[in-house]
Amino acid sequence: MDKLELLFRHRIGVLKTEIITFEKLDIVLEKTAREIPFENLCVIEKRTTDITTENLINKIIKRNEGGLCYELNSILYLFLVENRFHPTLVRGVTYDHIGQQWSPTGRTHVINIITHDGQQYLVDTGFGGNLPLKPVPLNGDTILSNNGEFRVEKADSEYGDYVLYMKLKHKHEDWKLGYIFDSTKVVQNLSELNEVQRIILEHPESRFNKRPLLTKITEQGNIILTDTSFTEWVDGKEDKKEIDNKLFKEMLVDKFGIKAH
Repeated sequence: MDKLELLFRHRIGVLKTEIITFEKLDIVLEKTAREIPFENLCVIEKRTTDITTENLINKIIKRNEGGLCYELNSILYLFLVENRFHPTLVRGVTYDHIGQQWSPTGRTHVINIITHDGQQYLVDTGFGGNLPLKPVPLNGDTILSNNGEFRVEKADSEYGDYVLYMKLKHKHEDWKLGYIFDSTKVVQNLSELNEVQRIILEHPESRFNKRPLLTKITEQGNIILTDTSFTEWVDGKEDKKEIDNKLFKEMLVDKFGIKAH
């Protein structure tokens, strides 16, 4: 068994004897979402490293940190490869609901596509609090998970050929745009994702280079930590507290298991 595979199983709490079939991917995705936070601390603290297998292991598994989509879905990609899923990584553009436009940072969202019984599925563990938590078929069918309803529809756009729509539990009354991606533009090597990281780090309109943001799915909703607030969603009810820097550092450890640098 590959070193990464064993370490990843240990990180998310999956037994090394468990055979990961397609039917068990929702368990893997749910455990990953609860154990590994979506967070941008390396970007904020200017301590990013190249996207390599070893660096991903060091950051996400050995240092018990999380990451952004290009890190979280890369380590999931490597885990899926070890479990004979033949995934491909592709890039997409997220929808900015405040600006009512596709993100100006371009194709900086990274996701996995797998094929099972002749059907392609989106597998994403890097979309913060908007995670489907299950594979989503690329045929328009709606899947229902603990986080809401999700579907992927064919698109004809300069930005891509498929769109993810979401209706988050307790949060959305109507379907919302998630992101658009191009299933034909496959990432050939993890090193290509260094460009994505560079854009996230440097782009003036990047959402992730301004202030710390951490979020993690919980059993009843999710938690969100910034440098000024801690928000907990429980069964659709929001509890938001203002915090200072001392509390921020304490919550990094208590809520996310991350040591402050």
